[in-house]
Amino acid sequence: MTDTNETSQRSAEPDYDGLLRANLERIFNEHDIDRRAAALNELFVAEPIMYEPANVVQGRAAISAVAGNLLDQFGPTFRFTPIGGAVGHHGLGTLQWQAGPEGGPVTVTGADVAEVVDGRIARLWVLLNPPTA
Repeated sequence: MTDTNETSQRSAEPDYDGLLRANLERIFNEHDIDRRAAALNELFVAEPIMYEPANVVQGRAAISAVAGNLLDQFGPTFRFTPIGGAVGHHGLGTLQWQAGPEGGPVTVTGADVAEVVDGRIARLWVLLNPPTA
């Protein structure tokens, strides 16, 4: 009986890697506000919360604004790139990433940690690594 329960629980797990990579590519690398909004509607629950080191952002529109502001601030070639694959279980997934100008030096590294509910991001923690000297 335990084997059956474990198997059904594993098969019910969301695609953490696909979801968190899509978050980077379709939201935080997307300059077009309409495409970013469509991706937010698909990837996030109706009322998501994002925790940044110095801010708590509530709602899809506010998350879109944060992504858009980052892209505006750092320029048209700034990109977030996943490092390895995302891992997760029991509704919690994490993906490491790096960011910087495309083809240029990495300016920041970190990880996204997401609570996933019904296959969509409900809460997202953006963890930044300390700068290297």
